[in-house]
Order: sequence, then C-alpha cells, then structure tokens
Amino acid sequence: MLVLRGILSREQAHRQEHMRGKKRRLRPAVGVTSSTSHLVNIEEFYMKKFLIQYAVCALSVALMVPLAWAQSQPAGLQAAFAKDAGTLSDKFTGLARVMSAKYDWKPTQGVRSVADVFNLIVKENGLLAGVLSGTPNRGAPPAPITDPEKMQEALKASYVNLQKAITALSDNDLQAPVKLFGRDWTKQDALMHILEDQHEHLGQSIAYARSNGVVPPWSK
Repeated sequence: MLVLRGILSREQAHRQEHMRGKKRRLRPAVGVTSSTSHLVNIEEFYMKKFLIQYAVCALSVALMVPLAWAQSQPAGLQAAFAKDAGTLSDKFTGLARVMSAKYDWKPTQGVRSVADVFNLIVKENGLLAGVLSGTPNRGAPPAPITDPEKMQEALKASYVNLQKAITALSDNDLQAPVKLFGRDWTKQDALMHILEDQHEHLGQSIAYARSNGVVPPWSK
C-alpha cells in the first residue's frame, strides 16, 4: 500500500506542476474562451490518466495479496491429507474412549470386535507412515492393545507419526513408486487407499457404538 500511495502522490504532484506551467504560459485574456477550453481539456486528460493509474495499482495490490497468502500455506494435497488424518484421529480416539467398556463386543462371530478395529487402525497408520517415509517397520507386529487408556494413546501417537510423514512429502514424492500389500502404488495412491479404508472403518465403529446405545462424542 505504501508503494501505491507513493505512485499516486508523485502523479498528483506532477499533474499540478504541469497545470501551473500551462496556466503561466497561456495567461488567457478576459473573454477568450479557447484558452479556457484548452485548460479544461488538459485537466480532464490528467484526471483520466490519474484514475487509470489508480485502478491499475489497486488491481495489482488486490492480486498480490492472495498470492502471497497462498505461498505461505503448506502444499495443497499434503495439507489436505494431513487434515483428514487429524480428523480421523480425533474421531477414532473419541470412540475408543466412549466405547471403553465394550472392547470385546462384536455384532456376530467371524467379524472384528470393537478393539480389533482400533488395533487395525494403529497398525495401518504405522505401516503407511513407514511406506511414506521410506523406513518400513520390518519387526514383529506389537501385541494387540486391550487397555482403553493405552488404546487412546496409541491411536493419537500413530496419527501424529502419520501426519509428520505426510507433511514431509514433496509434490514429487507423492508420485514416487512404493510397494504396499504386495502391489505397486504411488505414495499418493497408497495414502488415498488407506485413508479411504479408514473412513469405512470409522463408519463401522460408529455403527458399533450406536448398536450399544453409545453416542459418538462429536454428536452430543
């Protein structure tokens, strides 16, 4: 805005000085309308020029502000994926808390229990974070978590690690090839696949809660 004010101030000063010079040279006599008309035309010309320059400067500033803001933000896809992971973290952790007395419950035999779903999410997050960062965990899988407090901590920690791995990716990294579940993916495709799968499991966990008369904490 200081640049804009400087440009406009210089233009106004230049126009005023030019008009004073014109008036000194012309010095019209009383009743001579041609000189007066000429001065009016000059005044209109400079007024139009001034307004055009003002509009151009204002438009330039208006275009520069959102561009500067956008450049200060994280990369688009990485930020969106990290935000989605944060939302999943909040909801799964909340469900792990309100369903603490129902970890063994399952709708029928042969399907995952409440705790099984939460443990699967922790496992997926660790697997995906390793694939994205290039440091896969090749050790033995940890024992299933059954304690509600430890489950909530594990869910939060797994999502924090996943978000770190996501935000560390460059745009080129998103297109890098990786192996996941024995298949070839890009890192972006692997990330989308896991997050979509987790949204399905979130729906499953919500249904488990509702079946037990438990209201998800964000719905209260």
